[in-house]
Amino acid sequence: MGKLCARGANRSRVIIFLKKITLMPQHSGRLLALAGLFTLAAFPALAHSEAGMTGGLISGFLHPLTGADHVAAMVAVGIWGAFLGAPAIWLLPIVFPLVMTIGGALGVMGVPLPGVEIGIAGSAIILGLAVLLAARPPLWIAAAVVGVFAIFHGHAHGTELPEAADPIAYAVGFVVATGLLHLAGIAIGLLVRWPVGVKAVRATGGVIAVAGVAFLLGIV
Repeated sequence: MGKLCARGANRSRVIIFLKKITLMPQHSGRLLALAGLFTLAAFPALAHSEAGMTGGLISGFLHPLTGADHVAAMVAVGIWGAFLGAPAIWLLPIVFPLVMTIGGALGVMGVPLPGVEIGIAGSAIILGLAVLLAARPPLWIAAAVVGVFAIFHGHAHGTELPEAADPIAYAVGFVVATGLLHLAGIAIGLLVRWPVGVKAVRATGGVIAVAGVAFLLGIV
């Protein structure tokens, strides 16, 4: 009974959170930037709140960083965005976390999603190949590819929400960690400004794709 009540409360919080996300105006870079600043500013308050919220924030932040498959895909998103240049350099790293929260909400609410592990491994393969092959599709296609994979990554995070943790704090944690991984990828991707950097960046994409195959086969 206690677990059911907790899950019901989590669903209510998640639904409210999703409504707030869907009300955000599209193509508003300024509002998204402010949202990022508010997220970072919220850390001190969250750190001094109840144990469930603090545990959720920490668990959410650490979860993406402890999964090699997630790290590889997130870095690849940043690299590909930097490789494509503006506006993809900021759009792809924004699309992914936003869509990922929807996948996370589905996971928290217990909505089944088939092929999650395959989708996560596939994201490393496809995104790694996109970097290796210097793929330059239309921006909407790149954003759609990133968004589809974000659902799988988010769902995996959501299903592993600790029972006592606050789901919103958990979501903030894994979104912030994901954003930092994107930034790391962007830093690598900016090496394309130099001829030798282009080769290094594309080679990194190849390594990520190979790692994705290893994830898919269960070798790693």
